[in-house]
Amino acid sequence: MKDSYDCVVIGGGPAGSTAAALVAEAGFSTLLIERERMPRFHVGESLMPETYWTLQRLGVLEQMKSSQFTRKLSVQFVNASGKESQPFFFRDHDPRECAETWQVERADFDKMLFDNAAEKGAECRDRTRALAVRFDNGRATGLTLQTDEGQQHEVASRVIVDATGQQALISNALGIREEDPKLRKAAIWGYYRNARRDPGDNGGATIIMHTREKRSWFWFIPLSDDITSIGVVGDRDYLLKGRGRPADVYEDELVLCPALVERLANAELVSEFRVTKEFSYSTRQQAGDGWVLVGDAFGFIDPIYSSGVYFALRSGELAADAVAEALRRNDTSAAQLGGWVQPFRDGTRWIRQLVDVYYTDEFSLGAFLREHPEHRGNLTDLLIGRVFHDGAGRIFDDLMPALDRARQMN
Repeated sequence: MKDSYDCVVIGGGPAGSTAAALVAEAGFSTLLIERERMPRFHVGESLMPETYWTLQRLGVLEQMKSSQFTRKLSVQFVNASGKESQPFFFRDHDPRECAETWQVERADFDKMLFDNAAEKGAECRDRTRALAVRFDNGRATGLTLQTDEGQQHEVASRVIVDATGQQALISNALGIREEDPKLRKAAIWGYYRNARRDPGDNGGATIIMHTREKRSWFWFIPLSDDITSIGVVGDRDYLLKGRGRPADVYEDELVLCPALVERLANAELVSEFRVTKEFSYSTRQQAGDGWVLVGDAFGFIDPIYSSGVYFALRSGELAADAVAEALRRNDTSAAQLGGWVQPFRDGTRWIRQLVDVYYTDEFSLGAFLREHPEHRGNLTDLLIGRVFHDGAGRIFDDLMPALDRARQMN
């Protein structure tokens, strides 16, 4: 490990590894650190099709195609009464290869990206923790690092990219992280073997299933080796306050989702149940002099539409371009490092609005589409992740008034 780098990236997830790979590829000395031993477990297995373009730029598409990852061609929804929607097949909207994607084991996926950053010239070190970021007159100038043997190193850097996920090192230090007051959710999840999947091309679909009272919903994400990730999401207080062990809460919610019970009739739980909460948040500032946030350190919306990994990859890519240009111009100001932020936020807000639609119990998106079939393609675009273009949110011209009317009638 050297004493100084052009760029230090903290966090070896999709955002951090993408940023490190592209900054190193641009010719700048880059250090990528990850506090855990790679590969390591992480939730968030479902990819949006639009990850294709960043994966292509990183040069890992062929690895993805030859991997054991489950092909994801569609998404499907099950309402509170157990009625299944028609699958949203992405290729029906766009027959190109980029309309197909994958369900991934994050340990393997993240390790692939971490190794790819090393292949592109980044110095990649796992089991290395960032204890603190050093600021001089408001500018980030370096870090204190610690290896798993306990050795500490002071490292200087012209730019620091924070990709520390929910740890959110810089935003917590600066007090700029804000919990989303409308999305105080929690999740309990586990992994099953031999859960029933649909035959044919819908077999790899992400399925979102409402429970009977709409107080929670389940995700169903088919992985390789006949393992399926299945989790329940609901308001934090509803799921976690005064209801006993997570396994008991999970089973209570499962009873309220007959469509899932049927899929689990011959399945076997092969993991413990895990819990996460307070995962919906944003940041008031995403870049400063000498630093920039990417991935979940930037913010996280909700797991409902599987946008997390896509936004991590995309933010890592956009930030890397800004960092490389900043280093070329010797301008590592907040304005230069954060020039990509507002267009990125403009796109992600459409997913945030679609999340509000899903959590409005009085509203039926299926009924809306029957009344406005012209918006089905636009909705599929949102589910694909095509949100960074003019007109991406045109569905909301009709959707928001319909949503308001539904709320007023109840």
